[in-house]
Amino acid sequence: MTYSPPLGHPPAGQPPLARPRLVVVGNPANRRVAFFRDAVRAAGLPEARVEPWLDVLRGGARFHPGETVRLDSPGEDPDVDRLLRGTYDPTRVEGTGRWYEAFTAATARLARSVGETGAVLVDDPAEPPVLFDKRLAHARLLRAGVPVPDSPTSGTAAPPVRGWADVRSLMAAAGLRRAFVKLAHGSSASGVLAVETNGAGRVQATTSVERGPEGHLFNSLRVRRYTTEREVAAIVDALAPDGLHIERWLPKAAQGGRVADLRVVVIDGRATHAVVRTSRSPMTNLHLGGTRGDLGAVRAAVSAAGGRWPDALGVCEAAADAFPGMRCVGVDLLPAVGWRRFAVGEVNAFGDLLPGLAGLPGSGAEGLDTYAAQVAALLRGRPARTPSRTPPGTDDTTRTTRPTSITRTTGTTGSSAT
Repeated sequence: MTYSPPLGHPPAGQPPLARPRLVVVGNPANRRVAFFRDAVRAAGLPEARVEPWLDVLRGGARFHPGETVRLDSPGEDPDVDRLLRGTYDPTRVEGTGRWYEAFTAATARLARSVGETGAVLVDDPAEPPVLFDKRLAHARLLRAGVPVPDSPTSGTAAPPVRGWADVRSLMAAAGLRRAFVKLAHGSSASGVLAVETNGAGRVQATTSVERGPEGHLFNSLRVRRYTTEREVAAIVDALAPDGLHIERWLPKAAQGGRVADLRVVVIDGRATHAVVRTSRSPMTNLHLGGTRGDLGAVRAAVSAAGGRWPDALGVCEAAADAFPGMRCVGVDLLPAVGWRRFAVGEVNAFGDLLPGLAGLPGSGAEGLDTYAAQVAALLRGRPARTPSRTPPGTDDTTRTTRPTSITRTTGTTGSSAT
């Protein structure tokens, strides 16, 4: 993969920033912004200026020469959400297609504004539009040799999904009796259905989507199960205009009788933080009733199964390398039953919200939370990027390889593991 920095984006191998003047584009009252500003302050740097997403969307954002600009999530603000999705109800699920178009247009305008004023962006603005389209991100990971669940909707050449009939047909053609049906531009499990079928034609789905009396869809804090094809079809048909992505439902390893996966933060190509998420439902998101698991127990389970914990982290680092313009991503790592193989479920542009979590031993981020680690990385400067590392088992021998085994709530943008 060749990476060409856009206007206003610092080149690979940039020198360290001695006293950067940092700007965070975010929602001023959001805890993400507060955590980042706290980290900047703790590093002894000048106060980070906040440029609100509302100003960006309304065309009033201003930047200055020499500033270093970091984009954070536009989620969890009803006014921003209304401008992006066109709805006055932040608990509604629909509108992610419009959100995506508005978000990508806004980031493109922001990048031009930053470059024209002589400021620089921390990340390549061309990357979030790929990360926020699960079909494009899946194809990027697949091309990089990263283990991912099978998908009949991966990439731009995949057939369109116009409703439940297409989902049924694509699942059958791919031999999928169990699959996750996801909003292509969703986050935080919004609009995700874990669909199961059997040979007798029975269909059921587990999801946090609540269907209102008029057919509108809402995010809920309660995971529920729809047990008739008519109910499942009605939800899928309502979501389809926003774009859908289908993936094989991989059986996951368990911890304490609960299914488990991990959110791993990768900064400048190195896995620095990890949290285990466990749940009794297919969705492990902590806001849906998931709980933090025991990372030490995971490492012990991997070792007992004959695997190596560094290999699991290597899968996450390979996934991050597929998006070389991003200095920090959150990788959702799916451990297979037996703790020997791992796959990547998603890579999140704003996946660093892990409050109070210190860095992994040997990561270089010991004693630092995810925000402090990112500030420290900015001060070190950006390392030169190398071609994406491909896990063994692929035919690409030109790349460096890593050993692998493989109640209503508002929809939030940018994935949180909390």
